[in-house]
Amino acid sequence: MKASMNIVRLISSFREKDSYSIRLGDALIDKLKKENPVQLVEKNFTLDPPPYLQQQHIQAFATPIDQLSDEQKLARAYSDQAIEELLAADVLIVEVPMYNFTIPATLKSWIDQIARSGITFRYTEKGAIGLLQNKKVYLIIASGGVYSDKEMQAFDFTESYLKYVFQFMGITDIVTYRVEGTAIPELKNQAWQKALKQLEEKPEFTFTM
Repeated sequence: MKASMNIVRLISSFREKDSYSIRLGDALIDKLKKENPVQLVEKNFTLDPPPYLQQQHIQAFATPIDQLSDEQKLARAYSDQAIEELLAADVLIVEVPMYNFTIPATLKSWIDQIARSGITFRYTEKGAIGLLQNKKVYLIIASGGVYSDKEMQAFDFTESYLKYVFQFMGITDIVTYRVEGTAIPELKNQAWQKALKQLEEKPEFTFTM
């Protein structure tokens, strides 16, 4: 009997059933379920947005556990739970609508809550070292324009940022799927089928224990 694949799914689009990133995320999960049993943790940032990083969080992160006040325990509760989910995950599916050339604020807030020195990365004399190992990230990026073309790649701060921040934390196995051109009349009708075709062409995740 195969062990379950632990998946954390991050939803950051507010368009619900009309969201291309959510629809492609559904298709990817269906594909993964055909290969392995799946345990799924779903985080919908529209329904439950992560707290914006503030001074109270920074102070709580820097305080030893045995010295935390009740207020500090509350301040770091979201971060602790999010990191626990991330550490237990084999796969992270990040569904991202491109807003103004970059990621939604809610997704950035989640990253701010889980990027913690000493837990997901640490600094050494030789620089930063990522502490998240043996995980795979699927980036699902939806955009009205086409940013995979060389002419527009310089204006895409979505994929480049997400790849760097996950690599910074130690995750180097990253695959990107795109649904793009959905706001361009001559491309809109083909955008979804082109996105689904990527699921067939790109390598699948092989899960082993």
